[in-house]
Amino acid sequence: MAILVDRKTRVLIQGITGAQGTFHSASMLKYGTKVVAGTSPGKGGEQVNGIPVYDSVKEAKEAQGANASVIFVPAPFAADSAFEAIDSGLNPVVIITEHLPVQDEIRVIHAAKQKGIYIVGPNTPGVIAPGLKQKLGIMPGHVFADGPVGLMSRSGTLTYEIAAGITNAGIGISTAIGLGGDPCVGLTPLEGIKLFEKDKKTKAVVLVGEIGGDAEERAAAYIKENVQIPVVGFIAGRTAPPGKRMGHAGAIISGSTGTADAKIKALKDAGVQVAEKPSDVGRLLKMQL
Repeated sequence: MAILVDRKTRVLIQGITGAQGTFHSASMLKYGTKVVAGTSPGKGGEQVNGIPVYDSVKEAKEAQGANASVIFVPAPFAADSAFEAIDSGLNPVVIITEHLPVQDEIRVIHAAKQKGIYIVGPNTPGVIAPGLKQKLGIMPGHVFADGPVGLMSRSGTLTYEIAAGITNAGIGISTAIGLGGDPCVGLTPLEGIKLFEKDKKTKAVVLVGEIGGDAEERAAAYIKENVQIPVVGFIAGRTAPPGKRMGHAGAIISGSTGTADAKIKALKDAGVQVAEKPSDVGRLLKMQL
């Protein structure tokens, strides 16, 4: 099957009338995603790419049965949009927007957890399930083929590169998730691995991490004690100098905390095969499937 989305997922795009919302709503429709509504306060009654626009999430949900959200709203207002989606019970809520204030991220994630709602992101390329033709976000659908591998990644571009490698290896993907590159994100690698474990279609998992934080180490500890399916890992940022922030706000190391070496060691200790470079992931998967 897939995780986070299914055939009944009906997508609402918040911020659909902006440049990004307009462009990616067309791409999502072309892929096959069930985009049923958009919101943009003050523009209710309009249409974008044939999608009806409403002033509020509540109106869109009542009129079109939307049950999941993708947010393209600018950073100063993205948290309010997320709260609106959470209050209406949409699940998942995929926050594409980057540069959200950290306090806003914390508040949104806390509110979602109280209601059992999954937040993907912020600063994420989204979620894609090739077998269901559901794409909630900005991923290039043509590099994803249907298959048995669950993919989750803190890096958007590495998601695409590794997905293409898995596709070219003739394996394919059940669900791919961009976890987001900010210091505070909703869905974590640990939560992701637990979801993939329960998915009958997923026979292996790829975890693409990067320097900063301890999310990969936490996932490794769980994998070591609980996970039976094969897991392949890749950690980006091996050559990053300590104290220097890289492309993502969360990709920063201080002393021995959050280093690539520490993450790689934790994963290997858990029995995870760790690729030296992205192109090795497909080969390692083939050896285990």
